[in-house]
Parts: sequence; C-alpha cells; structure tokens
Amino acid sequence: MQFRKISPPSSNKNRTGLIVGLVVGVGVVSFLAVFIVFYIVRRRKLPTNDDEELLGIDAKTFTFSYAELKTATEDFNPDNKLGEGGFGPVYKGTLNDGRVIAVKQLSVTSHQGKNQFLTEIAIISAVQHCNLVKLYGCCIEGDKRLLVYEYLENKSLDQALFGKRTLNLDWSTRFDICLGVARGLAYLHEESRLRIVHRDVKASNILLDSDLIPKISDFGLAKLYDDKKTHISTRVAGTIGYLAPEYAMRGHLTEKADVFAFGVVALELVSGRPNSDSSLEEEKIYLLEWAWQLHENNREVDLVDSKLSEFNEEEVKRLIGISLLCTQASPTLRPSMSRVVAMLSGDIEVSTVTSRPGYLTDWKYDDITNVNSEGATDTSYFNLSTASTSIVIDVGNSRTNASKPMIGDTIKQGR
Repeated sequence: MQFRKISPPSSNKNRTGLIVGLVVGVGVVSFLAVFIVFYIVRRRKLPTNDDEELLGIDAKTFTFSYAELKTATEDFNPDNKLGEGGFGPVYKGTLNDGRVIAVKQLSVTSHQGKNQFLTEIAIISAVQHCNLVKLYGCCIEGDKRLLVYEYLENKSLDQALFGKRTLNLDWSTRFDICLGVARGLAYLHEESRLRIVHRDVKASNILLDSDLIPKISDFGLAKLYDDKKTHISTRVAGTIGYLAPEYAMRGHLTEKADVFAFGVVALELVSGRPNSDSSLEEEKIYLLEWAWQLHENNREVDLVDSKLSEFNEEEVKRLIGISLLCTQASPTLRPSMSRVVAMLSGDIEVSTVTSRPGYLTDWKYDDITNVNSEGATDTSYFNLSTASTSIVIDVGNSRTNASKPMIGDTIKQGR
C-alpha cells in the first residue's frame, strides 16, 4: 500500500498568494514603466507654458517658421531694423510672396514682454478694422517669439508730427487721421465682438500707411472689459501725458481712459507739438493747460501748428472743443468714441465745456515719482515715444507712487 504525502492547506495558499503577488507586481511595474515612458514622450511633444496659453486663445493667426522670418529680414540685418522698445527690436522684411512685413521680436530677457506677446496676439487676432494694424501671424519656436505685421511705410504719427517732418500733413490730412483714429477706437469699444480698452493710445502707437490712413497699433497693454462693470481696478500701464486722472491716480480703468488719451492726440494733431515740451515758455509747456488758456480767451486758433499755411477754422474749433470734452476730469462727462465720430463728422453738435478740469491745477504729470528708469531710449516702430514716458506702476491700495516697482514693470523715457 502506497501513501501520498498531502501538503497542508496553508502551504498551497501561500504558494498561490506568492504567484498572484508576483504577477500583480510585475503588471503594476510594467504599467508604471509604460506610463512614465508615455508621459515623458508626451511632455516632449507638448508646448511650453506660454504655448499652452497661446493654444487657449481663440485666434486664427498664421504661423511662420523662424527660418522663414530670418530669410525675410536678411538674418535680422541691422540695416533692416525699424526701431526697438520695451518689447524688443522690430525689423523690416519681405516674404517669398512679396509681402513687405514688420517683424516684432520679443527680447529673451523681457519678462513683461511674454505677457504682452500673448495679449497682443489674442487681441489683434480677434478684431479687424481698417484703422487697426493688421497681424499676419506669429512665430513660436523654442524661446523665440515673433509677431509679423503689415509694414506701414510712413511709420508713426509722432515721427510725422514731431520728427524731421518729411511728410506733408496738411490740415485736411490731419483731420482725416483724427477721424480714422476715432473710428478705430469706437470699433474696439463698442462694435467688436470683444470689448477692448487699448490703454496706450498715443501718437507713437498710431501708424500711417502709404495713403496716410491711420492704424492703431501695439495692443500689448490692452484689456478686455465687461461693460456691466463701472470700472476695472488694475495697475497703471500707459504713457504719462496721455493718462486719464482717475486711472493714473486710482487705477480705475474704463474705455473712457482711451477717450482721454484720444483728446490729447487730437490736440497734438492741431498744434503739431507733443503734449509736454519743457523747451517752451512756461504757459505752453503742458499742451492741455495751454489749450484751456486759449479756449478761455477765445483764442483757440492760436493753437494751430505754425507750419500749416492753410486750415479750416471751423474744423479747428470743432476739434479743439471735442478734445476738451474728451479730457474732462470725470469719465462720465467724456463722450463715447462713437459720439466723438459723430461730432467730428458734423452729424451732431459739439457740447460746450465751461469749466477747466481741476486736475490741471491739482495734479501735474510729474507727480508720479520714485519709478526707476531702465535707462533705455524708446525708438520703436510700434512703441515710439518722442516726448513722453511709458510706465507701468502698481497702484494697489490707491497708491499713486510706486517706490517698489513690480517685477516686469517698465519705464521708457523718450527723447
């Protein structure tokens, strides 16, 4: 008789558990290994943080390769350089299809510029108007960020008004430029799908095409706003001399900040001089103050650029009256840009302003102090300021002075 050795039940269970454990362990490790490999490969293919932000933008911009833009600008030849500002250099180029372009290159060291790069693509891609500069596309390769715009051969309005004056801006042309800018802003504020405040309306951000049609440019500081809100509280960004008082002092932003800046630009078009000029006699240093003095003494025509041999006196008085309305202290007293267009076109009468705004005596443009300069001269094609200072300052808790500018804040002193 033979006897079989019977294993204890506990021994079989231990062996089964060991096998199951090994199988499960190997499976888990294999899954994790595959997942890690997949994750690494996926991460290599994914865009950078900036690109992820860009992909989230509802924009249909055309993407250029860096090699294509390098060829178009002749390897970013210094001879093709149009200017340089806080964002970076701008170069003239020609694409293979013959289009002449302006290539705006983000400086690698510009922290603020990365945000402005994304903002500019988002804003300008979402709006189209004959008085807004046209964005052809962008380039994003590694750390390279470039914007590609239509090239506007007559460059910026401030160069035409305050520079060597190679262009002949007669009165009719100046009035048409003013009307075009007003239409562009009215579109941004009231007609486009997005409601947009430009925040940096000034002569240097208005470009002129071959027919001297104005195009508003440089949307890097632009803000979207909800017209159901009374204002947006934000840090101040813009240019001293064009800043509305409620925005400069309290950071309260509405589309009426652009209206104020437009009023200053309109006075510059009439006078042919920048909004402040310390080389002039004291009463004429600040353009707005001088305009009010002339208005109060019924001498508005004295504001007209001496280089204009002929002008329409009625249009001059109308434009100055609109400018004084646009620069009222209270934003509620300023007209909308659509109303400005109607007043310029002669469709409605220009309201009479009777009282000089208090900020002309209570607040001066040079009250903003303690903002450290980066020491850079701003001679940009898209951000050129001849006689003004571009700033970004923190006005949290209603502070007007920024003794400790935030990282990425800039100040650019023009010549």
